[in-house]
Amino acid sequence: MSINRQHSFWGHLSPLGGLTGAGLLIMSTSRLSWAITVSGCLFWVYGFTALTFTFLSYGISHKIFPKTGRKYLFIGIASFYGSLYILLIWLLSPFAAFEVFIQLLLVPLFCSLSGVQELLVSSTEKKHFDVLEYVSDAVSQAAVLSGLLIVFSILREPLSFCSLSFPGSYSGMITIMYFTEGPFFPIGIFGASCGALLILGFFICLYQYCKSVFFRGEIDE
Repeated sequence: MSINRQHSFWGHLSPLGGLTGAGLLIMSTSRLSWAITVSGCLFWVYGFTALTFTFLSYGISHKIFPKTGRKYLFIGIASFYGSLYILLIWLLSPFAAFEVFIQLLLVPLFCSLSGVQELLVSSTEKKHFDVLEYVSDAVSQAAVLSGLLIVFSILREPLSFCSLSFPGSYSGMITIMYFTEGPFFPIGIFGASCGALLILGFFICLYQYCKSVFFRGEIDE
């Protein structure tokens, strides 16, 4: 895996460029409330994991931080923050946590496979290392995937359930908007995984077309 800094959206390791976020895009976009909850987890896990890992790898802490097995320590740190986020959501609304429990468990794995750890390890070996710069790269990856989750869910939920939902009640979600049903609205197929794959395929084709026309070649930062 390349450890070069890449564009968070147009790079080949981006959610659409390398399909690194396909699993979450399919499982978490059936409801807008689910997408918002998972998006919060992405920001939480990516941001705090990158910040903690760079703190332990650089400065005084690197003397006691092991050089071997850092990949597994990174996974452990991401899993810790992911579990902490689930606990917080569970305390606020148990049903909301239960609805997206599997998706929230997968977020630390997505963080571990995003290339953030390899980039941070190679960067901390440099003499001049800006912690905030590389932490912001991790947060930007979370922002791109979170944005895609919310856009997908805004398109998918009305087509599937004729509504839009938002997290924030004891029952897990509240409906904030209703739409009038018609012959082709909602199209129930989009509520299932096959419908999500249709939407994802459309966006991937549009993404690849725009990249080939406006951004020729691999985009690195």
